[in-house]
Amino acid sequence: MATTTNITTTYAGQDAFDYVAAAVRNSPTISNGGITIDPNIKFRKTLRPANLQDIISDATCDFTATGSVTTLERVLEPKELQVNQVFCKLDFQDTWDALEMGFSAHDVLPKTFSDFIIAEYIARVAEANELAIWGGVDGAGEYDGFKTLIAADANLPTAQEIASTSIDASNVIDEMAKVYNAIPDRLFGKEDLHIYVSSKVFRAYKLALGGFAAGGVGANGVNGLGTNQDINIETFSGVKVFMTQGLIGDEMIATRKQNLHFGTGLLSDHNEVKVLDMADLDGSKNVRFVMRYTAGVQYEFAQDFVTYGVTNSAND
Repeated sequence: MATTTNITTTYAGQDAFDYVAAAVRNSPTISNGGITIDPNIKFRKTLRPANLQDIISDATCDFTATGSVTTLERVLEPKELQVNQVFCKLDFQDTWDALEMGFSAHDVLPKTFSDFIIAEYIARVAEANELAIWGGVDGAGEYDGFKTLIAADANLPTAQEIASTSIDASNVIDEMAKVYNAIPDRLFGKEDLHIYVSSKVFRAYKLALGGFAAGGVGANGVNGLGTNQDINIETFSGVKVFMTQGLIGDEMIATRKQNLHFGTGLLSDHNEVKVLDMADLDGSKNVRFVMRYTAGVQYEFAQDFVTYGVTNSAND
């Protein structure tokens, strides 16, 4: 079945919700539950974490204020972003025609060519958003990610900023233990405490548990099963391990999910998705894809981070 020659699909505001939501929520950090989502932010949201100290005293008949309450303000302001692309229909037509003819392992296919195009771009936006959540630098097409924000925050205790080394199966357990041991006592036992790791660190840890590291769990591997096993990594000494493509190389970050916030305006008027066929306008086979949305991240407490391989310029 040939590709339709006239495509004009437009979604704006709340009508774009499903597509924009799919684009931002398909980022693994979001879809796998590694971050707190703050949706429907029209402009900005002020996070007001409170630091409570010495609040308990001996009982008396009077009301006597005790301790201190320090309220901080951190602003989560999603940035307006857009995708403006021009492509030739022929670039996608062969794939779409093959899918329609049944040469695919997918059970559910987009009903129209425009839906297929939107799905392709949603996947690409999700990949880019995953990288931005952690390593984004405010500029062309990005917002400041967690690494960028924490690297400039002097409130990160120096003892919780750990220098990195090249990680492999032989030393990954020792290096992860450095992060583990630097986690503040007040965070231990929290259900949402995670050690976020890069794919390189994750693979090295899996190799070590499988018995590839003589200095790790030994040649026999976990449960003495050696390398002939599929290890489902969930924790490191009881702390959840979360792999993300947003961290790279030897990087790791430990903190609570509650401390990490992702903001977006899913129902905002700024949301927009368009697929415009240019055939009727200039006789070409070109298609224009437009997507507008908002996204950004912020955290509450720098003191609740342990970083590995993230240089803090404010403390150095």
